[in-house]
Order: sequence, then structure tokens, then C-alpha cells
Amino acid sequence: MFPTVLSPLMTRSEAKAKLVDLAGSDQIWNEFIEKPVGEVIEKSFESDLVRGVVLTDGMIGTFGSNLDPNLDVNKCFLYHVIGNETGEWNIPIGGMGQVSDGLRKAALAAGATLMADCDVRAIATDGTVSYTVHSPGSADEVLEAEHIKAKYVLANVSPVELEKLTGIKDVVPTATKADGAQVKVNLLLRRLPKLKDESLDPAAAFGGTFHINESFAQLQTAFEQASRGEIPNPLPCEIYCHSLTDPTILSKELQEQGAQTLTVFALHTPHSLLTGKNNNEMRELLTRAVLDSLNSVLAEPIEDLLMLDENGKPCIETKTTQDLQDALRLPGGNIFHGALEWPFVEDGDDLSSPAKRWGVATKQENLLVCGSGARRGGAVSGIAGHNAAMAVLEQLG
Repeated sequence: MFPTVLSPLMTRSEAKAKLVDLAGSDQIWNEFIEKPVGEVIEKSFESDLVRGVVLTDGMIGTFGSNLDPNLDVNKCFLYHVIGNETGEWNIPIGGMGQVSDGLRKAALAAGATLMADCDVRAIATDGTVSYTVHSPGSADEVLEAEHIKAKYVLANVSPVELEKLTGIKDVVPTATKADGAQVKVNLLLRRLPKLKDESLDPAAAFGGTFHINESFAQLQTAFEQASRGEIPNPLPCEIYCHSLTDPTILSKELQEQGAQTLTVFALHTPHSLLTGKNNNEMRELLTRAVLDSLNSVLAEPIEDLLMLDENGKPCIETKTTQDLQDALRLPGGNIFHGALEWPFVEDGDDLSSPAKRWGVATKQENLLVCGSGARRGGAVSGIAGHNAAMAVLEQLG
């Protein structure tokens, strides 16, 4: 399936035929595309813990039950396990800033003009983009209003935001709105914590993805609790210690001190738990739930290991779905800009234009989606940007 995501879209029948040809039967197609993926996971593993750890790939930012009848969990699972045809996940040396800087350098080398501190206000049907220029670091202080016209406009914002900018309802016809369902907590520690299981070296335990309270049964219970408007207890969490893999994300001074970072990603915390009014309160409650979940496997409180900033405050940062919506305009805090879609179209769907064939079309012919709201989005994958570029090149001939 993975090699197809950088090519024009296949239909469901074509995708199935390709997979059946490779696998020799339609079993894999049925188990991962037609039925809830939790069924095959439950059937394939005896351990409830292993079942849960495997299933978490389908619940990153996606709210669904273990046997999700809507198959949203299947779609999320699929995108997380097909990467590089192996499902391997990598981190960039130097942090995500190095990725951004690499993109910046490549764009400048190709002759692009980059503009920061700008806020796009509208996109017209003739390709005119109206925007305001702000003082650096201040979105409130507008210096001037400008506009620029382009033959093609590629938008990396969510379909919901694009609808506001164009004034066109359902401007991305294939997009479906869906709220996010995660909370992320970043911690800077003096050292790695000791574990209740003394036989485990913390460096080995935190060297990969560290799963906490994510057994198959715990995931289902957490989903049911969250569906009732409760914060799950215990909260399913997974942890990444990027500084173990790449110490360069820390200053030399922090490295010498033995400091480490922990990023905790908690599942089943749907946006419906929050409002603009209760966000601060919920952020504190969710932070507490994350720390309690983490402490359940530690031999010492994680709070005692937090480094302090120059003001004497603990180095801990929590981002809720409401925070993401407020700061980045991600609808409902959805890290995928909306509901994930299958990496193929249904039989009979319109593929009459390059943009439609590449899964980046909008109702405005000269406006293409190059972000996670595209047919094959997937946040950090870069797939949508590639496909939008291919669609433009095809249209240009």
C-alpha cells in the first residue's frame, strides 16, 4: 500500500486487487480494510498487553473503540504502520527545527520567497491571496495589508480554515471534520526516573516507545470513560525520550548535567472534554492525570525530577486540543486537520482532473491542498505536499 501514496489515487477495487495479488488472498484486505482492525489484533495475540500496544497505532489522535465500527481506527492504524513499507519511525537529528530549516534552504535555493509574521485573510477565486503583515512576534500589531496573485495556490491549512478563507462551503469536498483526542506533555528532567521494576535499566526502557496503561482492556475502558465525559483513569499514555536517541536537542551544558527530555502522548482525551472557558482548568487536570499514569510505573515521583526554569517553575508544558485550536487553528485540536481517509477512492469517484487524481482538489480549480487535509494527509508524512506539487506539474504539462 505504501508505494501507492506517492502516485495518483487508485480506486478501492484497484487497491484490493493489488493487495490480493501480493498476499495471495483477500484475507489481509478484509481484516484491515473491511472489518475493525481490533478484531484481527485480538485474534492474533494472546496477551492483552500486546494487543493494546499494537492497537495504539490506530488511536494516535483518533477517538474510537477497540472494535470501532466506523473504521477510523483502521485508517489511523494503516497510516502509522505503512511508513517506509516497514512501519519504522525515525526522528531528525537536531529536532524538528532541522527539518524546517532544511525545507527553508531547499525553497530558497529553488528561488522561493519566504515571508514570516504574515496572516492570510482571504483567498479569491482568481488566485489573489490577501494577507496582513505583523510586527515580529506580535499578531495583534498590523503593519500593513498586502495581496499577491498566483496561478496556483497551495494551502497547508485545515479544510475548516480554508472554508473561512475562501467563503466556499465544503471547499474540500472529500474532507470530514473530526475533533482531536489527545493531550501532549513535555518534561525536562534532571535525569531519567527509576522504575518500580528494578531489573529494567531506565535508559533501555525509555530508549524506544514506552507504553503505560495501554492494555487492550484498559484502552476500551478509557474510551468508555471519555465517552461519558470523564478523564480516563488510568490515562493511557506513551512516552518518547528523544534526548536519548539524539542528545543534540539539548544544550551542551544540559547534556553534561545528565538532563533528559520526556514527551508524553496521552490517548482518549477527546476535544469534547474541553471548552474555551474550562481549558486552563482541564489542562491542569489532564496534566495531573498524565503524571499519575506515569508515576504508576515509577519508583519515585516524576515531579521530583523536573528541572526548574529561571523563575523557579518546573519545566513542564502541556498542550490540549483547545490549545492547538487556539494557537494553530487546528479544528477541534485535530493533528490530522480532520478525519483521516483511506489512501484510495471509491469506485466511480470523479478522477477527471490532476488535482482529483492526486487527492488534493478543492472546489476552486486553482486552489490545492498540500497539508494533512488532503486525501492522503497524515501530518508529518509530507505526502500531501508531494502530491500537490505533482498535480500542479501535471496541470502545467
